[in-house]
Amino acid sequence: MKFGVAVFPGTWSDTDCFHVIKNVFHQDVEYVWHKETDLSSYDCIIIPGGFSYGDYLRCGAMARFSPIMQSMKNFVDEGRLVIGICNGFQILCEAGLLPGVLMRNDILEFRCQTVNLKVENNTSVFTNLSSPDQVLQIPISHGQGNYFADEETLYSLENSGQILFRYSEENGKITQKSNPNGSLLNIAGIMNSEGNVLGMMPHPERCCEDEIGGTDGSIIFNSIIHSISTRLT
Repeated sequence: MKFGVAVFPGTWSDTDCFHVIKNVFHQDVEYVWHKETDLSSYDCIIIPGGFSYGDYLRCGAMARFSPIMQSMKNFVDEGRLVIGICNGFQILCEAGLLPGVLMRNDILEFRCQTVNLKVENNTSVFTNLSSPDQVLQIPISHGQGNYFADEETLYSLENSGQILFRYSEENGKITQKSNPNGSLLNIAGIMNSEGNVLGMMPHPERCCEDEIGGTDGSIIFNSIIHSISTRLT
């Protein structure tokens, strides 16, 4: 299987994602410049965190017009996997590949800390190696991670199992105190209705090695690898 790590002007978590895919999970991976349009050789595209185009206008609002994002729609329609992390989540929402928007944190501060994430759906291609209601500890690093959508969209996300992660207490309880940015319903990560696109604000690529403080992010990447391997065999 083969991963691609998308790179826009201003992306800066691309090397972290590349490192864990290549050196931790030992998978084939390449950087994909944002002007690339041929994605046919990849099984999964990672859109990493950063400040694409300097985060001018809204976060991700300019990146959505890059050539790679036009090809991404066909890539998704073919059933291949996409994971957008932090700025990647913002780009996916701006491109219409995920519903809703990411706004400024309600406290108007940049938050860089480890949070607890409750797995709300462990049957997806991104979470299938997690346990029901498992709580993961994964870092965040964002100023605009406040997820917002209208009531109809929120109802649909919740009732179709598209909410994969919520900010929670260590015991899995969903509270206002555990919400670092004001996201509605404590949403930290969602997938599309077809189940092959994930957007999440926390950074799983930063917690895949014991040496840097934890390995809970491995569950997400190993779930992706397991899903692709099962499909290819």
